[in-house]
Formats: sequence, structure tokens, C-alpha cells
Amino acid sequence: MMRAWPHWMRSGRVITGLIIIAAILVCAVFAPWLAPHDPNEQNLLAALAPPAWLEGGDPAFPLGTDSLGRCVLSRLLYGARVAMTVAVLASLGAMVIGAVLSYLAGYFGGYADALIGRAVDVWMSFPPVILSLILMVGLGTGLRNVVLAIVLVDWTRFCRVLRGEVLVVARKDYVAAARLLGFSHWRTITREIVPGSLPLLITLISLEMGIAVIVEAILSFVGLSVSAQTPAWGQMIADARQSIHDAPWNLLFPILMIFIAVFGFNMLGDGLRRTLDVRLTATERA
Repeated sequence: MMRAWPHWMRSGRVITGLIIIAAILVCAVFAPWLAPHDPNEQNLLAALAPPAWLEGGDPAFPLGTDSLGRCVLSRLLYGARVAMTVAVLASLGAMVIGAVLSYLAGYFGGYADALIGRAVDVWMSFPPVILSLILMVGLGTGLRNVVLAIVLVDWTRFCRVLRGEVLVVARKDYVAAARLLGFSHWRTITREIVPGSLPLLITLISLEMGIAVIVEAILSFVGLSVSAQTPAWGQMIADARQSIHDAPWNLLFPILMIFIAVFGFNMLGDGLRRTLDVRLTATERA
């Protein structure tokens, strides 16, 4: 039966990554129905309750409560909505800007390549996390600004890596044949070069999603992401520091969710790279 599936779906890494990401997406989309409580509902009488399977745990709070008596499970589910929204939108935005510039630089070369290359070098000279923090201070908090900050920082990652691939593909014989047949620049790029670099582009998107989850967690940890009324994994880690000795599970669960999400995206990206990259596949078979 697996022979009827696409080649990339036969990879264990791809399947594992897809299962993990799909599970998190389901939790994010159906959080209002899956969460046992309102994520901001406070119950000071049940503050720092342990998970249900530990002594003193309450089945009404399966993963316990935080210092304000808020349900940890509910906040994790709603935090998945922030993480997945940022991961998808920020990755697509960074991909569009970086890919367009990389195709222009790799295909036309010359002054276009030099100008775009210098701009990437200057932009990448700033530490990404520090640059994100500076942008958030200027833009202000909010989900839209978080996405915008990550896009403005990480477009260089796509441009730098993809440019090298475009340089290789642009020198292929079928691209030269397309130019001899009178194809316009637009048609040559969209019909010949983009399909040749698509495997790498898909891999970069999946890997960037994991990076976006980490950056959003860092920004929410320092209070520069979403508002305090919106649950986020980094925000949960920051809140859990005050009670780390009394309730270490409050720190463990959001860290575990970030690890699982990044692991899923990395598994998917690595699996796609191994199955979609024809050169890598040929090398492994040899």
C-alpha cells in the first residue's frame, strides 16, 4: 500500500514530523473544545496543584495549575495557537522575501547579485535574537508584530542558502535551452529555475517554522510578544520561574512542548531534504 504513496511520504522522518505537527495543529485549532478550563481563569485555592497522577493532584487539572491557579493544560493548548500561527505566517513571509531576492541575485548576477549580497551580509551581521528584540521594542507587542519581526530578521536565511542553489540550477543545460528558445526572464525563472530549487525551498520552510517557534518563545519569555492575556509557551516559562522549586512541572511542560514542536519541524525538514533532493538521494544509493 505504501508504494501508492508519493516518494517523500515513504520516509520515516517525514511521517514522524507530519504526525507531530498534525497533532499540535489539532490541539491549536480545537483548543476551545479540548481545553478543560478557560486559560485565564484563576483559582487561587488550587494554586500550584500538581498533575493529576501525583499525590495531591486534582483530575479537574490534568497537568496541574500555575501560581495563579490557572490550568496548565488549557494554557498549553492555547499557547499552541500562538506558536503555530507565528510558525506558519512568519515562515511564509520570510520565504517570499528571501526567495524573490535570491532568484533575482542568482539568475541575473552582476550588480543585482552584488547589491543583494551586500545587503544580506550587513543584515546578518546583527545577532538574530538581539535584532528581533530591538524590532519588537520599536514595533510594540502583538502577534502581528511578532510575525513581522521574524520576517524582517529571517528573510536573509532563505536568501543566502537559496541563492547558491539558484546559481547551480541557472547553469543547467535545460535553462540555457529555454533561453535559446526565446523564453522571457519571468518564464525561465518560474518554469525552469523555481521547480529545480523547490525541494530546498520546501526544506527551508519547514526548518524555519521550528526557528520561528523558538524566537516567539524567547520574545514572549521577555514580555515582548503577545499580550499578558494571551497564553504563550515562553510566557508560561517566565511565570514558572517564581515557583520552580515548589512546582517544577510548570516549567517542564512548556519547555517540552517547544522541544516537541521544533523536533517535529526538524524531522520533517530533514526527511524532505533526503527524499526530494535528487542529488542527495543518488549519493545515498551509490
